[in-house]
Amino acid sequence: MNTAYDAIIVGAGPAGLSAAHLLGRARRSVLVIDGGEPRNRFASAMHGVLGIDNLPPAELRARGRAELEPYDVTFLDGQVDRVTASDDAVTAHLTHRTFTARALIAATGVTDGLPDIPGLAEHWGTRVLHCPYCHGWEVRGQRLAVIATSTMSPFQAQLVRQWSDRITAFTAAAEPLDAETAQRLSARGTAIVSSPVTSVTVSDDDELLLRTADGATTAADAIFLGTALHPRDGFLPGDLVRVDTEHGPLLRTDPSGRTSHPRIWAAGNITNLAANVPMSMGAGSAVGGAVNASLMFEDTQRAIADQR
Repeated sequence: MNTAYDAIIVGAGPAGLSAAHLLGRARRSVLVIDGGEPRNRFASAMHGVLGIDNLPPAELRARGRAELEPYDVTFLDGQVDRVTASDDAVTAHLTHRTFTARALIAATGVTDGLPDIPGLAEHWGTRVLHCPYCHGWEVRGQRLAVIATSTMSPFQAQLVRQWSDRITAFTAAAEPLDAETAQRLSARGTAIVSSPVTSVTVSDDDELLLRTADGATTAADAIFLGTALHPRDGFLPGDLVRVDTEHGPLLRTDPSGRTSHPRIWAAGNITNLAANVPMSMGAGSAVGGAVNASLMFEDTQRAIADQR
């Protein structure tokens, strides 16, 4: 087997770095290839991450790389265009280079698709937010808007209510609301606006102004919404097994994180759309252990064959 590395990891976010950490400590040779566009790059800080709460995402990645310096882990800035795999190896193809390893971990996460509402994207990650557990504490007690993007959005509005009693739910994308859902929202004082949001602007007093199709304007301090999540897995072989979800096809993995190809694993948001930073870190570490175990079994089988 002619491979330069034991493992290639595509993506240097929390999942990828955690996988590299465990494999490096297991004395495996690892190449980490990263395109430099992490999902949380728009946020100024991470929240809900025990021990490093309020740390900027870029600082976590920088610390991770620094902590991996003692190990046989190499970093390469670049974009993997495609991956090919055989029974013996897996190859990552970049524009002008290829790298081959015994295993590959995809940890490239997802991209967020925002509703096509003028003025919304400019505030993504700062005042337009997706996760109340990640950002709710920072906007607690403020005027919060929830813009529906799917039938699950009324649940998000009920959840956001935990952080403030001044909630306006813009429910157009979830209409018609059933009577029970409308009652759940109104019972705790959530205002319901069924007219679609047509634009978001900023007032002279730094308020977010949500204008609706009926001409009304509602002021808010922050906006929550659900995004259209798109796994960054287009570089992987097309014959890998995927399952249909409300967000589209999603890689199928076994409990160890292995895909339908025995040499390709995946960890983090690319397989679990709900994974936050600590969940992705844990998944990356677990998959790193699974890859090391798989390589160990392979090493043992080769040693037994050599004895014969």
